[in-house]
Amino acid sequence: MSDEQELSASTPLVDDIRALIDGARQRAAAVVNAELTLLYWRIGQRINEETLHGRRADYGRQTVANLSAQLTLEYGGGWGEKHLRHCLRLA
Repeated sequence: MSDEQELSASTPLVDDIRALIDGARQRAAAVVNAELTLLYWRIGQRINEETLHGRRADYGRQTVANLSAQLTLEYGGGWGEKHLRHCLRLA
């Protein structure tokens, strides 16, 4: 048996370890997705609190634009105005 055939052979141990790894990956992805959803909701809620205190719509647009610029500088891409507006809709 070649090394390649030996490495690709499935055994109960390999199958069990694969199942453990796959299960952990699925659970980790579910936790990350839930945490991101909560984060986006909280961000939207906080922006709404800031912009809905009787202020004009222009103030809200300006707030989102400024916030987006600051977050993009600090955290990199992914915090554009479009994304923040998605957070607002989620909240």
